[in-house]
Amino acid sequence: MPVHAPPTGSAAFRGAPSPSRRRGLAATLAATLAATLLAFVPSGPAHADPIEGGGDLGPNVIVFDPSTPNIQGRLDEVFKQQESAQFGSGRYQFLFKPGTYNGLNAQLGFYTSVSGLGLSPDDVSINGDVTVDAGWFNGNATQNFWRSAENLSLNPVNGTNRWAVSQAAPFRRMHVKGGLNLAPDGYGWASGGYIADSKIDGSVGPYSQQQWYTRDSQVGGWQNAVWNMTFSGVEGAPAQSFPDPPYTTLETTPISREKPFLHLDGDAYKVFVPEKRTNARGVTWDSGAPAGSSIDLDQFYVVKPGATAQTINAALDQGLNLLFTPGVYHVDETIEVNRADTVVLGLGLATIIPDNGVTAMKVADVDGVKLAGFLIDAGPVNSETLLEVGPEGSSADHSANPTTVQDVFIRIGGAGPGKATTSMVVNSDDTIIDHTWVWRADHGDGVGWETNRADFGVRVNGDDVLATGLFVEHFNKYDVEWYGERGRTIFFQNEKAYDAPNQAAIQNGDTKGYAAYRVDDSVEQHEGWGMGSYCYYNVDPTIQQHNGFQAPVKPGVKFHHLLVVSLGGQGQYERVINDTGEPTSGTSTVPSVVVQFP
Repeated sequence: MPVHAPPTGSAAFRGAPSPSRRRGLAATLAATLAATLLAFVPSGPAHADPIEGGGDLGPNVIVFDPSTPNIQGRLDEVFKQQESAQFGSGRYQFLFKPGTYNGLNAQLGFYTSVSGLGLSPDDVSINGDVTVDAGWFNGNATQNFWRSAENLSLNPVNGTNRWAVSQAAPFRRMHVKGGLNLAPDGYGWASGGYIADSKIDGSVGPYSQQQWYTRDSQVGGWQNAVWNMTFSGVEGAPAQSFPDPPYTTLETTPISREKPFLHLDGDAYKVFVPEKRTNARGVTWDSGAPAGSSIDLDQFYVVKPGATAQTINAALDQGLNLLFTPGVYHVDETIEVNRADTVVLGLGLATIIPDNGVTAMKVADVDGVKLAGFLIDAGPVNSETLLEVGPEGSSADHSANPTTVQDVFIRIGGAGPGKATTSMVVNSDDTIIDHTWVWRADHGDGVGWETNRADFGVRVNGDDVLATGLFVEHFNKYDVEWYGERGRTIFFQNEKAYDAPNQAAIQNGDTKGYAAYRVDDSVEQHEGWGMGSYCYYNVDPTIQQHNGFQAPVKPGVKFHHLLVVSLGGQGQYERVINDTGEPTSGTSTVPSVVVQFP
C-alpha cells in the first residue's frame, strides 16, 4: 500500500516554517512513514492467519466401505498404473472402513498402501488377499519396494496370502487367517523384509527370501531360512540355531512402540498413537483395546501436494501435527519439528524432496516425536544431511518417551540425480529406529559412482539408540557409523556399493574398503544380533573388501550371528569382522559367518 504525503496546500504547510519546525516536521513524517510501513511488514510467521487442522484427505486417498460399488475395479485400476512404476510420481493410499469385504484381491504396486480403519485388524475383514507378486519383473521380487499393508485381517482365498517383497515394504498389524508366502510365483529371488505386530495363524514360508526380520508378532510356524532370519518378541518363532539353519531368535524386543495409524471413531478420523512397551512379546491388539491414545484429525495439518515448507513449518509452530497425503513434496527450507510428541505421519509413501541442498527434516532434542510412513528423496544439489534427529550435542534423557523413526525411507538417486553426504544422523539419546531402508540407488536414473554420490548412510551419535530392522545399502564409504554408547541393532541388512569402478576407489587408508557397519573405537558398549553384509562389485569383480563389520575389541562390545556373502563371486570379503572370520570365495554365494564376537 503506498504512503502519501499530505497535499502541499494543506493548512499545516502554509507559510515558511522555521528550520527547527522543519526538523520537527521531518521527524514527524519519518516516524509516521516508518509506522505505516511497519504495519505492512509481517512480524511473525509468513502465515498471519491460523492454519486450519483437519479437512479432507485428498483425491489419492481412496476410502471404501462394504457398500462401495466396484471396489475390485478401483484396486485393479491403480495396480495397472503402479505395478511397474518404480520411479514414478503416483502415490496412493487405500483405506477400508470397518466391516466385511468379500472376494477381493488387492494387488499392490509401487507407492501403494492399504490399511484398515479399525482400532483392531479384526475390525476390517477381507475374505480375499492383499497380494504382492513379481510378474512385472519376470518373477524376480528383488525390486518390489515401497508399498505397505497395515491393520487388516485376511481370509486368503486359497488359504495362503502372497507377500513377495524386498526392502521398504512393511507388513504391520495384520491378521492372516491362514498362511503367508513371502516368495513370488515360481519362487524367484526375493530380498525382504519386515513384519511387526502381526498374527499369522498358519505357517510363514520364506522360501527364496534371503533375509527377513519379524518383531513382536505371533506365527503358526516358520518353514525355512536362507541366510538370515531374525525374530524378536515373536510367539511361535523357531528356536535360535544360527548358522544352521540361520535363525536368530530373541525372546523379547527390549523397547518398542508401534507405528501411529489412522482410524475411524464413528465418522471422525483420528490418529492412534500406541504406548511404548519394554521387553515386548506378541501383538498389541488381541486382548481388548490397544494401549495408547488417539489424536483428533483437527490437530493435524493435512498436507497436500503444493504445500510449501513455509506453510508446513507455520503449522508446526502453531502446534499442529502433520499428516502428509499421498504425493511428492518439494521443500526449499528444512521442515523443523521442535515440539515434543509431534506426530509426522505419511500416507501412500508421501515423498519429500529437498531443493537447493537443504536438509529435508530436522527434529529438536525433545521427547516422543513420531516420524512414520514417508520417503525422503535426495535432490540434485548435495545435502549435507537429509534427516537429523536431534541437533549436534543433544544430551537430554528420553528413555521414558523416546523419539521413533518408523517406515521412514531415504533414497539417493534412482528417480533422478540425487546427492547427500550423510543421509540420516541420529543425535538424540534413546531414539528407536524401527524399520528403515536407507538406499543409494544402484539402478534407475541418475545413478553412477559420482552422479548420486553419498558417502555415509546412517550415523548414530546419540546414546542408548535401538535399531530394529536396519536396512542400509550401497554408500560410497561407510553405510553405518556408530559413535553413541550402549547402541543396539536387531537385524541389519546391507549391500556394499555395486558400482565402485576399481579397488582404488574404495581404498580406506591401509584398509581395502569401508566396513558396512562400523562402531567407533571410542565406544565402550554396543551389541548387535542377526547382521549381514553382501558385496556385488559388478563393475570390477576383482575388488577385495576387507570386512563387513568393524568394531573395537572390548568386553562391552558384542555381536551375535554375523555373516558376509559374495553374490556370484562379484568381489570378495577377506574377513567378517575386523580380522576375524573366513574369507568368502568362488561364485556359490555361501555366507562366511561369525557366531559370536569377540
